[in-house]
Amino acid sequence: MSAFKKNPADYSAKASADPARILQIPADCAGLRLDQALARLLPEHSRSRLAAWVKQGKVSVDDTPGDAKRKVWGGERITLDAGPLPDDAAQAPEDIPLAVAHEDADILVVDKPAGLVVHPGSGNWQGTLLNALLHHAPQLAGIPRAGIVHRLDKDTSGLLVVAKTLEAQTDLVRQLQARTVKRHYLALAHGCVARDGVVDAPIGRHPVQRTKMAVVGGGRAARTHYHVLERFTHATLLECALETGRTHQIRVHLASIGHALVGDPTYGPRRALPSLPAFPRQALHAWRLALVHPATQIEMGWEAPLPQDFAHLLAHLRSAAA
Repeated sequence: MSAFKKNPADYSAKASADPARILQIPADCAGLRLDQALARLLPEHSRSRLAAWVKQGKVSVDDTPGDAKRKVWGGERITLDAGPLPDDAAQAPEDIPLAVAHEDADILVVDKPAGLVVHPGSGNWQGTLLNALLHHAPQLAGIPRAGIVHRLDKDTSGLLVVAKTLEAQTDLVRQLQARTVKRHYLALAHGCVARDGVVDAPIGRHPVQRTKMAVVGGGRAARTHYHVLERFTHATLLECALETGRTHQIRVHLASIGHALVGDPTYGPRRALPSLPAFPRQALHAWRLALVHPATQIEMGWEAPLPQDFAHLLAHLRSAAA
């Protein structure tokens, strides 16, 4: 195997086919911690996955066990022996219908329905958006995560962008890291939200309930803007804009200020108000997406109409208010 240079796209092409990998720390990573350098070199893998590999002894630096906090200075030989990932076998094409908002040679914008899992994982190894993408565009098999660069929760509907080339994936990941991708959501929250505002609170794993996220002091920085669109008797329709993209960010942030999403089984109240109709999922829809096209460098944007269930919910609330 040859040593890899600093271009993440070069690494990605090799990584998808070769479970035992060698790369070299480039000079522009000098002074970074090992985990920071790995995150920069391997943007197709999450920081938590990379950290797990280091902790499990699957990363070595110049043939010595890697330490996440160790600083690198450029030129070090990194060996990553992660072996096959548990979800590799689940990455098979499946004929699942896709609502395509935009497609060209470089990117694909999909309007994801509620109930569709984005990426295979524990308990959801088939029937995911990734499986649908591999059927829709078979060339995505050569792109890490089939080109998926950001996610929506299973029961959140709306827009997300998929890269169709390694170059586009690297560019979109950098845009997400630079917080220049504009993502706006429609959210129906419990209670009367008095005014527009911002929630600037770090999010991390819940200290007790490990399947949940929470606002915690040692969490990752997270910032959500919200704007009041319409008020009902016991609920408020908000437009939320993300600066960051933490897991469950809008759901956690709104719950933290006393306005959990209607229908949210994880962060919402245990008992729904009798004045609100039952809703089987969190009332959250990614309705607007804007970004700079990776190839043309032209800013583009899309909007997705409300899904039928969300539209019916709002129609019911408007009728009740009238």
